[in-house]
Order: sequence, then C-alpha cells, then structure tokens
Amino acid sequence: MAESEYHVIELVGTSSESWERAAAVAIETASERLRDTRIAKVVQLDMTTDDNNKLVYRAKVRVSFRYHMIFSLAPKFHNRSSHW
Repeated sequence: MAESEYHVIELVGTSSESWERAAAVAIETASERLRDTRIAKVVQLDMTTDDNNKLVYRAKVRVSFRYHMIFSLAPKFHNRSSHW
C-alpha cells in the first residue's frame, strides 16, 4: 500500500431525533465537502435544549480525510481544479 497523509478534523452534528442521527449529519456534511473521507469516530455525545425547550442531541465526530497537495481543504466541486 502506498504511503499517504490524512487530515483530521472535528465536527459537531445536531439532531432533534437521536445521537445516531446527529453523528450521521456530521458525517454527511463532511462527505459533501471533503474528498476521500476515510474514518469517522464519535468522540463525545451530549444534549442541550433549544429556545423552545426541546432536546437537541449533539455528536462530536472526528473525521479523517486524505491529504491532497493542491486544494486539500477546498470543496470537492471546486471549479478551478480539473481533478475534481
């Protein structure tokens, strides 16, 4: 296997349904914006209430994605890149 480098970021997903849905929201957002997402790890779960006193589930997710030298943090639909 070839050597490669990965970035790791943390995202917080929220949901009024469940922690599972909150984590899924974070991962879905990452996969829409980042190329080559690899591993997602839930690192913290908590909940709070919104302005109407309804529960809001929150999941902090650590997501890794492959490092690309050019436009590594740009959205995968960047219009100047012929590779995307």
